[in-house]
Amino acid sequence: MEQESSDLDQLIRQRIRSLRLARGWTLDTLAGRCHISPSNLSRIETGRRRIALDQLVPIARALDTTIDQLVESGEDQDVVIRPQACDTPGYTTWLLSRERSLGGVTIAKMRITKQEPVPADTLPVHPGHEWFTVLTGTARLQLGERTILIQEGNAAEFSTMTPHAISAHDGPVEILTILDQNGERAHLRNPASH
Repeated sequence: MEQESSDLDQLIRQRIRSLRLARGWTLDTLAGRCHISPSNLSRIETGRRRIALDQLVPIARALDTTIDQLVESGEDQDVVIRPQACDTPGYTTWLLSRERSLGGVTIAKMRITKQEPVPADTLPVHPGHEWFTVLTGTARLQLGERTILIQEGNAAEFSTMTPHAISAHDGPVEILTILDQNGERAHLRNPASH
């Protein structure tokens, strides 16, 4: 238990020093911003002084972060995401982000084998914005009456208020897509709407 506390203290000290250096600040600069003497701040960073909560509050504020971010354990979550394939007719999807962990967006890899265009009068619409890049193959993007072929290595970005669908052109296509909450609901929970 004492080792865990010591490891966390060391992690907090490293974060304080790293954030200070990333801003190009000297000890004097940060000390002035958080109203702690430069010598005390130096001892906090080097481990020669215990870190007290009443010192963390002004340090975190001065570094434009939160106490939670300074003290969160580096062990709390696995950094490796192990995506599971989710198959529906014509689509296989792998979620590559944790639940809306990046400011309300979901990142997914999709393998699309469906090659038939969607009839223009049945193209779905939903609030939001969508972005994708083609990893392999060629994607067919239907935007209203337009059909745009997106080649491997290229990307597309569009308002999802425009009737739209993504399908494969001349063989399977793999894309990496970023969806907001509305896009996730429309495309990943109801993939037939592609």
